[in-house]
Amino acid sequence: MIQLKTPEEISKMKKAGELVAACHREIAKRIRPGTTTWEIEEFVEQFTKENGAIPEQKGYHGYPYATCASVNDVICHGFPKKEPLKEGDIVTIDMVFSVDGWMADSAWSYPVGRVSEEARALLETTKEALYIGIEKAVIGNRIGDVSNAIQTFSESQGYSVVRQFIGHGIGQVMHEDLQVPHYGPAGRGPRLKEGMVFTIEPMLNIGSYAAWIEEDGWTARTIDGSLSAQYEHTIAITKEGPLILTDQAVRP
Repeated sequence: MIQLKTPEEISKMKKAGELVAACHREIAKRIRPGTTTWEIEEFVEQFTKENGAIPEQKGYHGYPYATCASVNDVICHGFPKKEPLKEGDIVTIDMVFSVDGWMADSAWSYPVGRVSEEARALLETTKEALYIGIEKAVIGNRIGDVSNAIQTFSESQGYSVVRQFIGHGIGQVMHEDLQVPHYGPAGRGPRLKEGMVFTIEPMLNIGSYAAWIEEDGWTARTIDGSLSAQYEHTIAITKEGPLILTDQAVRP
């Protein structure tokens, strides 16, 4: 059952979203050649402790870390590691915070130093696809309108849209019933109503959209080793239009 949130509940989720956004702004300052994703993991752990938040990913179905750190051909759910990031890498940091029992979820892809034109274009297109999807998230549209807008734009730019991982409803639990694919026909799926809160999180690949999972049971990589990027916001459906609860000023 899709859970509709009251304005008061959305306000509580916005508090969590603002904290996630603030953490991403700090992460942006730390991503550089030589940094490790383990250092980012430790920073996020400390950030949540200092700000009264809970890193909800840690322990979720046995996932052991506060962040997912996905480098280059890792689509999502990568483990933070002590291997230094290199000039030209791209890395996605994904995290979910709970504040006073209400959650927000956001992933952002970052360039490491100077990246190739190919990588830069992938980052820019994936971010733009996110906002194109958000524009369709208005009362009366269907989830398929969001999905189709993302797929149509992304494929027009020459990228594939990952099918295996999708957006989701969120509230007092990380994954609520609503499913938000980033591909598919318009005019299908649940109709958007005031009070819906969910993530939109397109993952685009330079090559095939197919993924494979490492032996750790979590790390998802592109089947052909091509680069992948992801951008994610948590949004609420309001009478005034989509409200981005994790809005932040990070601009790779």
